[in-house]
Amino acid sequence: MNTKSNTTKKVFFSGVLLLTVSTILVKVVGLFYKIPMLSYLGSEGMGYFHSAYEIYAVFCIIATAGLPVALSVLVSAALAEGKEREVERIWQVSLTLFVIIGLLGSILMWALARPICRWIKSEDALGCIISIAPTLFFVCVSSAIRGYFQGYQKMMPTAVSQLLEALGKLVFGLLFAHIALIRGASVPLLAAAAGWGVTAGTVLSTLYLVLERLRFHRKSSVVKAEIDLPRRRYSVEKNLLHIALPITLGSFLISLTKIVDMSMILRRLQAIGYTSAEANEAYGSYTTLAISVFALLPTLLNSIALPLIPILSSAIAGGDKATEHKMIELSYRINALIAIPASIGITLFAKPILSLLFGGQMQAVEIAAPLLSLLGISVFLSCMITATNSVLHAYREVRKPIYSTLAGVVTKGITAYILIGIPAIGLWGAPISSFFCNAVIVTLNMYFVSKFCAQIDVKLLFVYPTLLGLLTVGIGYGEYLFLCNRYGEKALTTLISMATAALLYLVLGCLFGLISEEDISALPMGKKICSILWKLHLLSRNELEKT
Repeated sequence: MNTKSNTTKKVFFSGVLLLTVSTILVKVVGLFYKIPMLSYLGSEGMGYFHSAYEIYAVFCIIATAGLPVALSVLVSAALAEGKEREVERIWQVSLTLFVIIGLLGSILMWALARPICRWIKSEDALGCIISIAPTLFFVCVSSAIRGYFQGYQKMMPTAVSQLLEALGKLVFGLLFAHIALIRGASVPLLAAAAGWGVTAGTVLSTLYLVLERLRFHRKSSVVKAEIDLPRRRYSVEKNLLHIALPITLGSFLISLTKIVDMSMILRRLQAIGYTSAEANEAYGSYTTLAISVFALLPTLLNSIALPLIPILSSAIAGGDKATEHKMIELSYRINALIAIPASIGITLFAKPILSLLFGGQMQAVEIAAPLLSLLGISVFLSCMITATNSVLHAYREVRKPIYSTLAGVVTKGITAYILIGIPAIGLWGAPISSFFCNAVIVTLNMYFVSKFCAQIDVKLLFVYPTLLGLLTVGIGYGEYLFLCNRYGEKALTTLISMATAALLYLVLGCLFGLISEEDISALPMGKKICSILWKLHLLSRNELEKT
């Protein structure tokens, strides 16, 4: 591999590693948040909280999904062409747009809170929606700064801000909920108190990013850009919106699938005999337990998508076809190697995982476990949606994901409406409809990507990891059943069995060549890791010398 390509991979992997560690920590903090919050609010209260949060997520997608990506693409392309003044011009125009959008979004979410509650048939979620509404403004400001740094391929501010936001939600959310509980607040008011914690955590994260941006600007040698000329300003806005609007629409459609879930579950369950409280309790169990575990890996592997976009955009701008193909293949391979065995593992270990995490809420676990098992099948597909969308965005083919996502949303809406309304299926219709939705999106995205890059090796990237995952996770699950039969269902039994499956997958993956030493060597301290694997005879001496 040439020096430029190897350097590119090291930059990519450094960003991936940093964001991966940050995301893992964020998810750990999130579990520490959701487990005690479930005890404060109960399944019903979590239903109100998640109803409000999904509404917020839709507004957040509209306000922030496309512009940070567009900002990082334009900044990375300008830097690749040596146009540093253009970078500052892009930043200043972008920040103005973000602030305006954030203010309008917060006001609109607050104003529409009551009609939205009536539409979803969950009027007790009103206080929670109002408490989360101010978050939109701060999210817009932080998204602008994150997009700016990502264009420079600097992932540390994004990583740290994500962790600060999660810690803020944990501390303030639990504190506010605890105070409300002591004062004898009702369940809807407890959910609203938790919503104010979300807002406080976002404010903390935004303050850090503002300070980091000021510090970076003082150290930067870039002369302040002059953007007074209306023509220049209009040109930047036009380029930003040309990329951002289609991405925003595509992300909005993806978020819309969650709204479809929420509205279909609450409405269709009540149509087959559930009361409003019972429907919210079922929805709360599904979202708090099943969806939380399901969303863990796609969120984690988003760490691959963020560094990929500016690097791939830079390669495209420079006409480096070899790097283009290499980065796309690398993104697919990492997603497949991690997501496929995880998808199989979640399907088989659904109840043990939920029991391990939410042991004090066994009634909710019993409801959510079969749902998570069905959702497990869709984990890999969800990860591939993010990967393929990122590739298309880097090529500025931003309309293609809209077509595929729209087809997926329609598929989900039809299947969810039919399946959830069948009493024998009920809530199980939600994860089943998610599978059909994700399958449609990935199939169309892969077709679109194939038009812009060379053909990929399907067997190497997808078939072999699937076969290896079935083998190793199957062995781990067999060990779990054996240990349960002898020692009973315990947390240690679950951990040992899952660790066995993961270790077997790593060892056999190296031996069969699915996990490449070239990839390992591109990681920080990669050669030392390769040395350890060589001593374990998982890598050959010749391959080690090549790295």
